[in-house]
Amino acid sequence: MTMNKKLVLAILGSPHRNRTTAAMMDIATRRAEEKGYMVTKINLYEKNILFCIGCRNCMGTQICTQKDDMQKIVALLHDCQIVFLAAPVYWANVPAPVKNLFDRLLGTAMEVTSTFPKPRLQGKKYMILTSCNTPFPFSWIFGQSRGAIRNMDEFFKTAGMKPIGKVVCAGAASKKELPKRIARRIERCLK
Repeated sequence: MTMNKKLVLAILGSPHRNRTTAAMMDIATRRAEEKGYMVTKINLYEKNILFCIGCRNCMGTQICTQKDDMQKIVALLHDCQIVFLAAPVYWANVPAPVKNLFDRLLGTAMEVTSTFPKPRLQGKKYMILTSCNTPFPFSWIFGQSRGAIRNMDEFFKTAGMKPIGKVVCAGAASKKELPKRIARRIERCLK
């Protein structure tokens, strides 16, 4: 891929292609394409991503030594300017495939130093999209959506990336379609 193009890596961390989290991602990718970005979509539930074995070889190589779909994801991550990550809330956190992605990206995202981790993905941006079944304000008060946002945010910030938006759709179970205010909030993230 050429670096003069504007590239977005859109990662869906939901097993449901037709529900709220996927609808949020659809809005974001459509808006990015309207703004001239080329978008590559990945559904983590359709990828072969082995579990991290804790060998830490990636700290030197900057890529996991296990051979699976991570090599392609890492290449896309390096080529893109923006990452969209859409993941529903599972037990006040991200689903297992998203956490596994973070574990496997350890050496890609950061370098361990004697003091504090050094980020390896500076200059890139990210947007977080999440939905949870708990209605607002309880989703926030009881830490449901806040836990998932915190987990995703921590990964990207440690990698040296800058946020362009974090959008939550609370009470997703009771919604037949994505509320227009949520769609507008997502669109505003990409000016």
